[in-house]
Amino acid sequence: MPKMKTHKGAAKRFKKTGGGKFKRVHASNNHYFERKSSARKRRLERPAYVHASDEGRVKRLLPYG
Repeated sequence: MPKMKTHKGAAKRFKKTGGGKFKRVHASNNHYFERKSSARKRRLERPAYVHASDEGRVKRLLPYG
């Protein structure tokens, strides 16, 4: 059986943590910062984690993650 390929788009967006969860970046964190409150910008800086219901999909895209 051939080797499975890593989905490169997913590899750039998700990182596996030591506990086996997948870390991701919040959306809406690229531009238009003038209209966002300071609290919202701080909240967007913090890492987010892939929801349990979506973890299977991410695992399939990153077989060696």
